[in-house]
Amino acid sequence: MSEEDIRATRLEKVEQLKQLGMNPYAYRWESTDHAAELQENFADLANGEEVDLEVAIAGRIKLRRFMGKLAFVTLQDETGTIQLYLEKKRIEEGMADILENAFKQLDKLTDIGDIIGVKGTIKRTEKGELSVYVKQYTILTKSLLPLPDKQHGLTDVAKRYRQRYLDLIVNPEVRQTFRRRAQITAGIRRYLEQRDFLEIETPVLLSEAGGADARPFVTYHNTLEMELYLRIATELHLKRLIVGGFEKVFELGRIFRNEGISTRHNPEFTTIELYQAYADYNDMMALTEGIITNVAQEVLGTLQITYQDTAINLTPPWRRVTMHDLVKEYTGLDFNAFQTIEEAKTASKNAGLEGIDDCPTIGKLLNEAFEQKVEEKLIQPTFVIDYPVEISPLAKPHRSKVGLVERFELFIVGRETANSFSELTDPIEQRDRLEQQAARKAAGDLEAQGVDEDFITALEYGMPPTGGLGIGIDRLVMVLTDCASIRDAIAFPLLKPEKSESESPT
Repeated sequence: MSEEDIRATRLEKVEQLKQLGMNPYAYRWESTDHAAELQENFADLANGEEVDLEVAIAGRIKLRRFMGKLAFVTLQDETGTIQLYLEKKRIEEGMADILENAFKQLDKLTDIGDIIGVKGTIKRTEKGELSVYVKQYTILTKSLLPLPDKQHGLTDVAKRYRQRYLDLIVNPEVRQTFRRRAQITAGIRRYLEQRDFLEIETPVLLSEAGGADARPFVTYHNTLEMELYLRIATELHLKRLIVGGFEKVFELGRIFRNEGISTRHNPEFTTIELYQAYADYNDMMALTEGIITNVAQEVLGTLQITYQDTAINLTPPWRRVTMHDLVKEYTGLDFNAFQTIEEAKTASKNAGLEGIDDCPTIGKLLNEAFEQKVEEKLIQPTFVIDYPVEISPLAKPHRSKVGLVERFELFIVGRETANSFSELTDPIEQRDRLEQQAARKAAGDLEAQGVDEDFITALEYGMPPTGGLGIGIDRLVMVLTDCASIRDAIAFPLLKPEKSESESPT
């Protein structure tokens, strides 16, 4: 039977329910329990034993078997599944004043996918299945479309992302991923609030994008008659709050970057950025370890996790190593030894680096070597520290290493998961670096930003020494929930319109 025929048949059942005086789209239902609670509370109930305690539960019909005067239904709610044990005599006695032939109508008018509420007692069948021994039922929502075939499930990856609601219905492990995501973000907030951090919301629409090298989304405000950007970071406004006198601030929210899409990148993503006055990047390393290990222990109950069959040990302290030392370790290139950019390029090409002809400085070339040859090999948690100044326009100069800044990135399973600076507080140097960025923007660099004059003005009033940290929530969730693709960690990832999409299952 085609989906159109199934829908037509179910619409007929909707009309039949109405004729019987039953509302196929009820207003409310009050449950006393959930499936998982019942399974846990009555785990020791013996086969054939019944508990004379009435419960009420609601959920979606996942399986149904009618056999003469008996029926068995698998009910799924948010927490799991439980069997409904239905006897014709018991049902019709329990619903005599509500619906005639109630057992027959249940068989005739319900389908897999319908949402129902039931009341009854708890019984474990002779075959050992914990069940709600139903006295009464109520059809709460009639489903018009069929769920995916039980044997084949929902295997089309693009359809899973496009119709996430269907994915959640048929794949309980997906619900678990997003439950854990919520627990992770709540745990991070709780950890910071316990340490006197204050969450303050900052604007999404900006007249000047800033805080990162990224291509912004552009929009237009009709009333103000001005072009605006969706934020690419929350950094510059959170720093304004530090200037204003707050000492510990953060925001957990959405960021928008008009960039490519892959298993590791989504143009709309979630980060947490935080700033602490009178701290530096060393303090931020300790804070990063604390945040991640705390939520891992809280949500997963362990610091020994597995990601895509690889064991990951989150036990601190994590390795701290400079970008220079890592590049030397994996490529043999010692960028501290090069005197000229030409010498560095020749050695880099001999080491297998590609696409480096346009690299203007040794610092940029060092970063290319890191990204091409090192990054994906950093599987265990690793703080990569001390970055070239050319790629870190908002970080303080390193206090003892010329040409570098006090910055780290945290890598886990070969992916950047966090980024931190000893924040630049010198307004003169900050202007110089932003003007260099603006020059790149004027030359056609789509990821470079202009000068945020108001931010420079704020710095001129004075910002205390500050440590800043950003953590990619989507990537952290990927690691802690074993998601191979970032789309598995985002409830509703952006997709092309279905009619024009040709997606590979990534």
